Amino acid sequence: MISYVTTDPVVQFVLLVLADIILSAAFFRQHPSSRLLVHVAFFASLTALLIANGIEPYRPGSAGITMTQGIFVGVAKTVWWIGGAMVLVSLVRMVRTFERHSREGRLLQDILVGSIYLGAGLSVVAYVFSVPVGTVFATSGVLAVILGLALQSTLNDVFSGIALNLGRPYSVGNWIELSDGVAGRVVETNWRSTHLLSGSNDLVVIPNSSLAKATLTNLSTPDESHGISLTLSVAPVRTPAAIQDVMHNVLLSSNSILKFPPPSVAISSISNSAVEVELSCRVADRTRVAAAKNELYDLAFRHCRAAALPLSTPNLTPSSGFPQGDQLHTPQTGSASRLLLSMQLFSPLTDAEREVLSASMSRKTFPKGAVIAEQRSTLNSLMIVRSGVLLVTRHELGIETELTRLAPGDCFGEGGVLTDVEEVGRITALTLAVVYEISQEALAELMRSRPILAEELGAILSQRLEAEHKLIGTFRTSSNDNHPHSLAEKIRRLFQLQRAG
Repeated sequence: MISYVTTDPVVQFVLLVLADIILSAAFFRQHPSSRLLVHVAFFASLTALLIANGIEPYRPGSAGITMTQGIFVGVAKTVWWIGGAMVLVSLVRMVRTFERHSREGRLLQDILVGSIYLGAGLSVVAYVFSVPVGTVFATSGVLAVILGLALQSTLNDVFSGIALNLGRPYSVGNWIELSDGVAGRVVETNWRSTHLLSGSNDLVVIPNSSLAKATLTNLSTPDESHGISLTLSVAPVRTPAAIQDVMHNVLLSSNSILKFPPPSVAISSISNSAVEVELSCRVADRTRVAAAKNELYDLAFRHCRAAALPLSTPNLTPSSGFPQGDQLHTPQTGSASRLLLSMQLFSPLTDAEREVLSASMSRKTFPKGAVIAEQRSTLNSLMIVRSGVLLVTRHELGIETELTRLAPGDCFGEGGVLTDVEEVGRITALTLAVVYEISQEALAELMRSRPILAEELGAILSQRLEAEHKLIGTFRTSSNDNHPHSLAEKIRRLFQLQRAG
């Protein structure tokens, strides 16, 4: 009896179908490659079973059989065609999974899957029910025309989507911009439309037919970097070459732009009222454009002020003349007092205290390439950049890494002079640089007359150490030592100060 059951083709057919359903649906639902192997094994086994029993699923009709046998043959052929379609569909889905374009490939996958199942259905009609497929198409021609006219807009979107996916002018994750100003990151493409996520986090849905006709700019190719340009107007009080040198320093001191391809400066126009300068550079991706522009505007202001180069003023006429740097800024641009006023570290000082401190400051000049401070050295003076660009690099485990660049108004050495800690990297002059120095004794004398300043400097230094932590990826001291109160206590001990009463 058991031998009869195991050799009966109907029983074998039922067991194969059940095995395929259980394995693919219950055990390998989340494993495309395993499901594909199960479907291939099922299709191969079913093919061998049908051929062994004289059933050719790819030939129409079966003569000389009973009704019961005819039903079995029809069911077996139908399952065989569906099984072949399932193998192809699993292969398509596995390829899409390996390519990791889950959203981008959905349209092409849907088209291929639909075509496969349509072909399987037509094959069942032709080889199981022995109905000529050509006759079916001929009798449904009128209906197809009616549906085509009714779905004209939808079909236009569908075929436009197919063309866009085959042409691949963009992919999911790319930033694109259309001729009408619509811009955003592509998050999905489907049968009818493409979805963009705009910079304001709004979802923009564009029909594929409209997208296919639009002039499209892909901002993410050939790479993710994005070009930006700024136009600045400065007063014509210097030669264009001197203005160009100042703007080169602006680009050189930026930490937000790419160093390659090299940024450039171009004089776009010149007149009696202004010199127009265009700065061109690139950033790593489009999301950094705003931060880079803000930094460049800030650096342009600082470098122009350090070079006594006033920005163009619209209400000035050529006959009235342009004010010089000492007329535009009070006190004189670049003076020690002005530098202190521009620094957050000394914002708590009064005007009188600032004047006393500025009188003790000394000026130092460093040529291009000079090493101002070595890594792990402890500076006993606070250094403030008056003009030029400085580079901070860290050498560790045989690798040299750029940490940051310093521009006019930036300072270094505050950790050593206030809390006796080492410098995180080597400081080198990228251009001719002028630096003002404040000795530890000058700071000590100021804080002895005003002990509360230790608290204020401790809070500001804590913020600077947090920023430094982000640059080097680790704290130079413990997190408790970086607390404002702990830093203030260190400053008091180092300078032998009494607590403010």
